Amino acid sequence: MGFLTRWLGERIPVTGDQLRELTNEPVPNHLRRWWFCLGGTPAYLFVVQIFTGIMLAFYYQASSTTAYESIEYINNEVNYGWYFRSLHKWAATLMIAAVILHQMRVYFTGAFRKPRELNWMIGMCLLLCTLGLGFTGYSLVFEQLSYWGATVGANILRTVPLVGETLRQFLLAGDEYNDKTLPRFYIIHAAVLPATMGLLIVVHITLIRLQGITEFEFEDEPADAPKTFNFFPDHFYTELIMGLMLMVLLSVLATVLPAGLGPPANAMVTPEVIKPEWFFYVMFRWLKLFSGTLAVLSIGLIVGAMFVWPWIDHALRKLTKKEDIGVYIGIVAALLLMGLTVYEAWVEH
Repeated sequence: MGFLTRWLGERIPVTGDQLRELTNEPVPNHLRRWWFCLGGTPAYLFVVQIFTGIMLAFYYQASSTTAYESIEYINNEVNYGWYFRSLHKWAATLMIAAVILHQMRVYFTGAFRKPRELNWMIGMCLLLCTLGLGFTGYSLVFEQLSYWGATVGANILRTVPLVGETLRQFLLAGDEYNDKTLPRFYIIHAAVLPATMGLLIVVHITLIRLQGITEFEFEDEPADAPKTFNFFPDHFYTELIMGLMLMVLLSVLATVLPAGLGPPANAMVTPEVIKPEWFFYVMFRWLKLFSGTLAVLSIGLIVGAMFVWPWIDHALRKLTKKEDIGVYIGIVAALLLMGLTVYEAWVEH
């Protein structure tokens, strides 16, 4: 062991003490509360997605003539194929939920304010990438609902002024759904979006390390309580416990509620009810409430406002003289999002 230690020390000139000092940055005391640790949850689920996605990629064939059959083969023939596919599906669902909850936590605690405006915008980019992964992954199954969901989604893009038709043709690899569409979805899902997310996560974490974590104090904390604690092992154990709990939850969901497979895609038969995955219920219901162009423009305006919200929030606080004005707006927006989601899930059309 002494020889091995000397050999490694000559080639990797970093001692254990240096490594501990590098990774053991003091962490604000409020991170002892688990709901402030939601930032690590989507990162963990992203790793699960990459691992299970690679496992599925060994058997999946991105072609309109073979995609559905390859999914059937994974489900019915490959050893534990149904389990890894179900893990992939449920990790995607939980990852989207975790990113949304993390973004809401950052919003309601005001952690997006100066000097963290850029990191808020990066978080918004991560949210959009996560939704994009959900949309493209759902379309890869090539069952009836996923095929028509992708078709409807592409047609919605057409209503975007100026660039709508270009975006639609880019997404479909042509004027309509064709043999080149599914491979394009696969490249976007398995390469473009994961690489983009990986880069954004690196920048996101780097800014957190440079700026530090927003510190919060609570009334129930003793006055002499320490303001920080060590990342390792204390906070590391918290993240590890959450990761293990997520793995148990994913395994239970994958076993009890495995990913199903509907009828194969049929361009000649339109389903009576076309619904996207739950995370697009709000947008789907919004599009039904308003005309196409108005709905798309309003959605674009809302998303754009969310990107620049740190500056809008600053202007509102300065104008109204109320520090909590953003909280009230956020509560109304959250209730609207939940209401539209539940309503779309409840009705058939």
